Amino acid sequence: MAALAESGSNPDVDLLYDINGLAKDSPHWFARVMEFVGEYGLLLGMVLLVLWCWLSLRRRGGVDVSGAMAALVWAPLAAALAVLVNVPIRGFVERPRPFADHQGLDVLASGTTGYSFVSDHATLTMALAVGLFVAHRKFGFIGLGLALLEGFCRVYLGVQYPTDVIGGFALGTAVALLLSPLATVLLTPLVRAVEGSPRAGRLVRPRGARPAETVLPDARADQAAEERDLAA
Repeated sequence: MAALAESGSNPDVDLLYDINGLAKDSPHWFARVMEFVGEYGLLLGMVLLVLWCWLSLRRRGGVDVSGAMAALVWAPLAAALAVLVNVPIRGFVERPRPFADHQGLDVLASGTTGYSFVSDHATLTMALAVGLFVAHRKFGFIGLGLALLEGFCRVYLGVQYPTDVIGGFALGTAVALLLSPLATVLLTPLVRAVEGSPRAGRLVRPRGARPAETVLPDARADQAAEERDLAA
């Protein structure tokens, strides 16, 4: 797998130099900002976006909120699972960092070690973004934008190849999207149980709502169905 890191004229390396070359003309303060954004800032932004989505769903309430909340719970779980899946992939491919094989790169992220393929940062942000998209379209689109920006930053910093980022996007999307139906089926009853709890239900119910107010619509629907059956 060492052939993945060989030098030579190829689109992956050419794009790496083109994007990282933008850093050579930027001021020192901007480089430090990009280092923070690419290493920690966008990951923190994704976490805050998930919390914002949770507050929005809880404020909205309604009989359909349990499924959306379950999808939202799946988003960080999917991100964690995708990173775990990436561990054996990195060990199998064993692709060195770009600066280990290519000269003239402006490496802006200090202390970056380990193999390059696939990018953990790209995997994490895309898995979170896809999970958000399943839970709430508006927040999902914002998350996808942040994930794409994270991918750009990793190449800009000189610590990932473009294909490392693309691989991370593909892995995060696959784990979050393909397992989403099963995860939602398993997590929705748990969310509904939490919703019906007097104390823990505050995590799901709108502020000030009582458990009976969230359970009652489902109960009325079941009662109406029973009445229709009896009438038939």
